[in-house]
Parts: sequence; C-alpha cells; structure tokens
Amino acid sequence: MEQEKKYKVLCLHGFRTSGSFLKKQISKWHPSIFEQFDMVFPDGIYPAGGKSDIEGIFPPPYFEWFQFNKEFTEYTNLDECISYLCDYMVKNGPFDGLLGFSQGATLAALLIGYQAQCKVLNDHPPIQFMVSVSGSKFRDPSICDVAYKAPIKAKSVHFIGEKDWLKVPSEELAAAFDDPLIIRHPQGHTVPRLDEASVKQLSDWSSSIVEDLKSSDAPQVLESVNSSDKDNVCVETGENLMEQVAA
Repeated sequence: MEQEKKYKVLCLHGFRTSGSFLKKQISKWHPSIFEQFDMVFPDGIYPAGGKSDIEGIFPPPYFEWFQFNKEFTEYTNLDECISYLCDYMVKNGPFDGLLGFSQGATLAALLIGYQAQCKVLNDHPPIQFMVSVSGSKFRDPSICDVAYKAPIKAKSVHFIGEKDWLKVPSEELAAAFDDPLIIRHPQGHTVPRLDEASVKQLSDWSSSIVEDLKSSDAPQVLESVNSSDKDNVCVETGENLMEQVAA
C-alpha cells in the first residue's frame, strides 16, 4: 500500500537552545497531532553568545539565530540569518509550514510576512501555515512596515501563556495574522503541556491543515499561484515599494 505523504514543517528553536531541545519540548504533545508531518529541527547558525537558560536541564551545544538589544529594536546578524534560512528552505524543502518557539516563532512569522510581500522566498512555494509558541513581532519600523503591512493569510495557531513575560507581544503577533487560532494556557514562557481541550483544538486545526494541503497537492497547483501571477504580484509589490521610497 502506498505510504501517505507527510507534509514538511521547519521547526525553529528558541534563543540559546537547540533543534534537539525544541524536538524534546514538542514531544510533550500527543504524537497523533503531527503524525502526518515531517518535522525538521535545524540548529541556529550562531553558537550561544552567553549563558543558556537550559544549562543543567538539557546538554549543550546551544545556539541562537541572531542577536538583539534589550528593547528588541536593534538586531545583529538578522539579515545573515534570513539568508541562511531561505537557502536552507530551498535546498531542503519545500516546506509546507513553520513552527517556532520564542525567537524561533518570531523569526518564522517574519519569514511568512516577508514572503507574502515578495521580499524573500520567491523561489519557494507559499508557506501555508505556522505554529507559534511565545512568539512576538519585531519592533524595528523598517521591518514592521513590510512584514506586517497587511494581515498575514497563512493559517496560524498561537500558544499564549498567562504567566509568559511575552504574553502581550504574543497577542500582538497573533493580531498580525488573518483569523488566527489562539490557544491559551496558564503557564509561563514554555512549550506548554496541553489539557484535553487544547489537544482537541490543535488536533482539529492540524487535521484541517492536512485536508487543505491534500486538496491543493498537485504540483501544478502549488506552482500555479500561477507562477506568472505570482511574478506579477511581486513585480507590482516591488514597484509600489519603490514608489513609496521615491515619494
């Protein structure tokens, strides 16, 4: 019997942790939730530049995707990180969706927002969905004005913790998406254990994603966001951005 296709998900870990640690975090969730997905857990491209919060809990090495100031308004190595991930996705994909925790979720949402505005991943099929755990928006206006310019159409689920220090930023990120599913939990800045109601919510959501992907599974449909139509949209978007700069 032909094996059922699995849909590929790029999973981006949090600050100064690792792909292996995120894989362990996600293992708290019932395995049936992502049984039809091929989950890929790369490490960040930079070694941790300081102490990790998981020292003594999970073994090193630890990594970070980029660096930032205390106010999260200035970023170091972000462009290099985005270039790396775009190359990674093209070479190892295509990826149907993204999943991220904290810094990884913030980065995942940026990639989707940028792709929607034709800034990155023009040679990769549209990212269809995202799972965000404790994510947030970038605060630099030059990024916000592009990535969150319009409601992001990709389907999304956002886990928001009542005691999470990123609770409000997580709410703001969810609001940047069109019709997001929000799953709240009483915990802090963590990948939460899910109660029965949350397991059902996430299972139903992931099942609907699979059905949507199956219905648009023919390669020609994926390419046809129609490749010519997509090119036209990107050209128009680029022209509009140039007009704004010129004005």
